Amino acid sequence: MPTSILMVTDFFYPNFGGVENHVYQLSQCLLQLNYKVVIVTHAYGDCKGVRYLTNGLKVYYLYRRPLYLQSTAPTVFGSMRMLRVIMLRESVHIVHAHQAFSTLGLEACLHARTMGYKVVFTDHSLFGFADVSSILMNQLLKCVLCDVHHVICVGHTSK
Repeated sequence: MPTSILMVTDFFYPNFGGVENHVYQLSQCLLQLNYKVVIVTHAYGDCKGVRYLTNGLKVYYLYRRPLYLQSTAPTVFGSMRMLRVIMLRESVHIVHAHQAFSTLGLEACLHARTMGYKVVFTDHSLFGFADVSSILMNQLLKCVLCDVHHVICVGHTSK
């Protein structure tokens, strides 16, 4: 049975951007290397439920409405049940969350660690310490990322 990786982010297709492209391309590369890859994101309009993309890439579009700039409202336990069901159903080995402002990704990190999964977090953010929201997000990231196995920083600001 191949290693199963769950990618979790608020930012995915049909929306377009750097994080969306990165998650899609990384997933396609992992599929070619015979990993099983499943993506979890929030619903986009009519895009709800389970969809299959190129090369059998399975995407779960959860019924969560975006609050601001495609990020969902933080709930802490609101998505726990659904994430747990997906992790068990897909026989996940590794949870890989993307983007600091993805509340769904941060929640997945917390829940995956409480369930004993290995967790990787990729930070694509370019925010620094110039405003209050960035300072608060950095404090939240310190709490969430203290228990993950690996952190990948794409931009120099996060390093």
